[in-house]
Amino acid sequence: MSRPRREDAENAVRTLLSWVGDDPDREGLRATPARVAKAYEEWFAGYKEDPVEFLRRTFYEVDGYDEMIVLKDITFESHCEHHIAPIIGKVQIGYLPNKKVVGISKLARVVETFAKRLQVQETMTAQIANCIHDVLKPKGVGVIVEGVHQCMTTRGIHKPGVAMITSQLLGDFRSDPRTRAEFLNIIGRSAQIN
Repeated sequence: MSRPRREDAENAVRTLLSWVGDDPDREGLRATPARVAKAYEEWFAGYKEDPVEFLRRTFYEVDGYDEMIVLKDITFESHCEHHIAPIIGKVQIGYLPNKKVVGISKLARVVETFAKRLQVQETMTAQIANCIHDVLKPKGVGVIVEGVHQCMTTRGIHKPGVAMITSQLLGDFRSDPRTRAEFLNIIGRSAQIN
């Protein structure tokens, strides 16, 4: 499939503005199609990035450090693939290194790359965990995502204040209850998540 031109995207926005009953040529809306196209370039920049590349530069000189590494409260903004409505939340990542570590900003970049795509939260959670697991080859990975879905709070059932929590635990985080409990304790979660 070839990528449409920016002009095509702007015309699609004009069509939607007309469809909802407004005049895309009125003063307040004249620049809206260009603004929306520009916003989409930012919101969906994750399609232009490869999260694997962020994890390729690792550090081996860590004096044998092999304890858990946790990056807490990584904020994200995404959009659900069903309604293109925002999902806003936080991600918790933990991993047990296997002779190498990665710069912590790289973990945040992995989150950002997957979040800046049309998403289903369960898929995004698995993508983040699997990417870290496949590239770093740690002894274990834990990822917990908490998101507020505007497709549920501003339309449909209209239930504000509801957050969805998803988790993906791999390696020792899944098989060793002590490792899982340590991770959940560090991030301030109950040991009920499996």
